[in-house]
Amino acid sequence: MPPMVYVVRRAVKEAMEANADALILDMNTDGGRVDVTEEIIEIISKFKGRTFTYVNSRAFSAGAFISVATQKIYMAPQSVIGAAAPIMMSPTGTGVEKMPDTVEAKMTSAIRALVRTQAEKNGHNIEVIEAMIDKTKAFEIDGEVLNKEGSILTLTDRQAAKEYGDPPKPLLSSGTVESLDALLRQLGYAGAQRIEIKPTGAETLGTWINTIAPLLLIIGIGGLYVEFKTPGFGLPGIIGITAFAIYFLGGYVAGLSGAGWVIVFVVGLILVMVELFVFPGTFIAGIAGVVLMLVALVMGMVDMYPGTPVLPTFPQLQLPLRDISVAIVSAFVLALVLARFLPKMPLYHQLVSQTASGVNSVATLEAQQAARIGLTGVAISPLCPGGKARFGDQLLDVITRGELVEKGRPVKIIGNSGLDAIVQEVS
Repeated sequence: MPPMVYVVRRAVKEAMEANADALILDMNTDGGRVDVTEEIIEIISKFKGRTFTYVNSRAFSAGAFISVATQKIYMAPQSVIGAAAPIMMSPTGTGVEKMPDTVEAKMTSAIRALVRTQAEKNGHNIEVIEAMIDKTKAFEIDGEVLNKEGSILTLTDRQAAKEYGDPPKPLLSSGTVESLDALLRQLGYAGAQRIEIKPTGAETLGTWINTIAPLLLIIGIGGLYVEFKTPGFGLPGIIGITAFAIYFLGGYVAGLSGAGWVIVFVVGLILVMVELFVFPGTFIAGIAGVVLMLVALVMGMVDMYPGTPVLPTFPQLQLPLRDISVAIVSAFVLALVLARFLPKMPLYHQLVSQTASGVNSVATLEAQQAARIGLTGVAISPLCPGGKARFGDQLLDVITRGELVEKGRPVKIIGNSGLDAIVQEVS
């Protein structure tokens, strides 16, 4: 299942960073999802050292596929490997007894191609692997029938280690070994530093977080938008920042992003706030901040490995770019809806009056806005139609009725729209 992807990814990355000599899978599984299996096989292929599988009890279905993806397979006494035919799961989580012939043939063909590629790469007997997957395939070697048509092949440790052919060669397993410690001694690693990677509860949590990553992005962007449109700092900002924090936590647990991209995102957020509240109208800090935030959000979900190029490839970027694109479009639509309807909603007045710093009530805010009408100031950024203007010692978000006003031109407040002052240029 997906949490196992995180375990394998974490193990492979640690092994690559440590320049480990070998990676050993301690295999004991009844199988699992095909998509997860494919991802695990791809991750294992990135390790450039020696790879082994130790079948500790059983390696059924997906376990057999992953075993073939390693260079050597060893088995414990009385262990078994095989029974790798694909099945379709029902909505209740049970296997479908009979799939349509076309669907079954399609699934079997695709999996055979995937596993055949791994078997060829690592020198395993292709016919053995295909007999484990395809029940229409009989398997006979040196006059001995190991699998009849209509059955799927499953091998014991002794059958898998038996030698056939000329010159003699083990059928699948390189030998039966009493324990993992014994295997390490046999491989010449008795005195080597040994690091064991085991699943953690956080990796299951990471699976759930990454499933809702696009939704977290929408909530994060929407929360910050509402925060910028309401005075002070309150609930919307807390919700937005929390959503982004959970988003990065999911990537970190999954072994995708490190703490570095969280720092990049925070720096970008600070630059945007500097643009809005300290040096409005300069655009440089704001644009740089937005770029940093977008890069951090994308790279936070890119799967990078030690020793690989710093710049990710397009296939690595596809999923993060898809998620961020969906989130930006959805957040843009949400922002348009909020801008139109939020000021008219009771919730908006509650947010302003209850969570904003320095604002005691909606009545106080409305009185302040009414007192500004007629004030004359200067646009400190281009108004096209929104921007910033200064009125004495007050720096306000302003908007025109559609006309464009150049920076430095005098403007006059003629009304209010939500929290924005409506202005027009004066001579």
